[in-house]
Amino acid sequence: MSNTNFKHSFSLLHIDHVTLDNHWNYYNIVSPYYRLYYIDEGLGSISDNVAKHILEPGYLYLIPSFTLCNLNCDSHLGQYFIQFFEESADGINLFSNNRKIIKTEANEIDILLIKKMLQTNPGRGINRSDNPIIYEKEAYYKEYRSLNREMKNHLKFENQGILLQLISRFLGAKDFIANNNDTIPSKILNAISYIQVHLKDNPSIEELADRANQNKDYFSKQFLLHTGVRPLQYILEKKIERAQYLIATTDKTFLEIAIDTGFSNLPHFSKIFKRFVSLTPGEYRRLNKSTLF
Repeated sequence: MSNTNFKHSFSLLHIDHVTLDNHWNYYNIVSPYYRLYYIDEGLGSISDNVAKHILEPGYLYLIPSFTLCNLNCDSHLGQYFIQFFEESADGINLFSNNRKIIKTEANEIDILLIKKMLQTNPGRGINRSDNPIIYEKEAYYKEYRSLNREMKNHLKFENQGILLQLISRFLGAKDFIANNNDTIPSKILNAISYIQVHLKDNPSIEELADRANQNKDYFSKQFLLHTGVRPLQYILEKKIERAQYLIATTDKTFLEIAIDTGFSNLPHFSKIFKRFVSLTPGEYRRLNKSTLF
């Protein structure tokens, strides 16, 4: 029997029930947190680069972090929504192979869990404003994380348990691609963790190979074999994910964000950002200022 530790944890950002109308129309949205929807009435739609999904009563929808999506409601939509962050011990996101919208039919337990979580977390909606210019700020993320830290232990466990149960419903979806982290050698996992912590320091492939006590070429081949990407590609992906988070949640200048994520100059940062996101940093910030829920 495999004796492995579960490496993923999730923390609540927002939860609420809202009634949406035709103002809920936003395009090319990418956020650093997960969105989970349960629809109880009306119709809407969400789409990504893969497919368009009709938001219909009785279904759950998961939008993993950093998934490009479009949100739409023509007239009326009743929606429970949960927004939450993921933390991973080895730096590998649970849905890193699934940057797409996943849909599954809700069951009675799912609905009870969502309503229970809403009941035990009052005031965790987006109460101050519908305007992301106001609510998608680092100060407010810190505020909600502070609320999580101050929460009584039994409620922390309850929130974590509910999120895990709801997320588990999507792991069995037919189009879910599992991350085979259990088969990744410890040296590769250590390199991944080191990259996450030292993005600003620009870890080199030579440095990572030395830490693993391996030849550079051999290390690169092993990294590709077990992660699906070469080390440089992985480092750039994590730099850009971090940049997306900072653009969406802070007022830092693009130069400050470039420096924070280990880029030597703004033009290089902008070029790499557009390569990964298909948007310039300025376009990405403007789009994130016009997204709701």
